[in-house]
Amino acid sequence: MSKVAAIAKIPAHPGKRDELVAGLQAALDNAAGEADTLMYILHEDATDPDVVWFYELYTDQDAFVAHGTSDAFKAIGASLRNLAGGRPEITVLKPLGGKGL
Repeated sequence: MSKVAAIAKIPAHPGKRDELVAGLQAALDNAAGEADTLMYILHEDATDPDVVWFYELYTDQDAFVAHGTSDAFKAIGASLRNLAGGRPEITVLKPLGGKGL
């Protein structure tokens, strides 16, 4: 199987981005323990003070699904409802090549 990547845009309630970032530390910690999660990188939007982004890279589709459907991931999502300004917008990608891949 081929690797799967995703880009996730997560809006924060206005003025709550720093709190959202702090809450997302649990997601970073969780992903660190997932052997098939190759990259899980949180980014601050340089132009929108109420948005964060994740770049994610998984060994395959099964790893991507396992991450998103885990009990830990569901609990983290629920804990951030008061900070997120909406549901994440997720774009799934198929990496073709490049440095670090």
